[in-house]
Amino acid sequence: MYICGKNVAREYLESNEVIKKAYLAKNYNDNEILKKLNKRTNNIEYVDKRELDRITKENHQGIILCVPDFKYSDLDTVLNKEDALVVILDHLEDPHNFGAIIRTCEAAGVDGIIIPKNRSVDVTSTVIRTSVGASKYVPIIQITNLNQTINELKKNGYWVVGTDMDGTPYDEIDYKGKTCIVIGSEGFGMSHLVKENCDFIATIPMHGKINSLNASVAAGIVIYEAVRIRK
Repeated sequence: MYICGKNVAREYLESNEVIKKAYLAKNYNDNEILKKLNKRTNNIEYVDKRELDRITKENHQGIILCVPDFKYSDLDTVLNKEDALVVILDHLEDPHNFGAIIRTCEAAGVDGIIIPKNRSVDVTSTVIRTSVGASKYVPIIQITNLNQTINELKKNGYWVVGTDMDGTPYDEIDYKGKTCIVIGSEGFGMSHLVKENCDFIATIPMHGKINSLNASVAAGIVIYEAVRIRK
């Protein structure tokens, strides 16, 4: 997998992540990154901008790292954890929304993120870049069946809070204890079965003319309300 950009490169170079190869622009002159990179790998190739643009369509800022594919965590990471706060993404498709949510989860101290394997965005280079490397610090769990996973979490003491237009104001819900917050997809919200499986539905009041928020914005509002209540 290729990752790119100075901020993400710094995060990876300061961790124990394997760096398979680095592609740098011929005039690359960030001495801080160069010093760290030379300590981590000898496999460095200087190329022109056209070659960097061929490798990725992202804004690479003159640096691309080839790293191992992302490793997902197991459900056991959060299943029996005391007072855990988990975020479930119900078939989110936009990598930029996903990356933004990961960054929010890391900042808020969320214990894990659960995503389905099918019809959902994976952890890609775009997601990693948008999260500014936060994907390395939050366990991300990829599962086969969302509703089966929700049932398993509930059997292990979790309360499940969905997000939808028709429910209880998000700031009137008790998020203490083991809690899952479900964020629906950009176009369709939560699926019918997932919504039925929720213990509570949290609603963010809308006072303008539009009737919904961006998924990552909605996630941030509810996540931080949960953090506030839990503290």
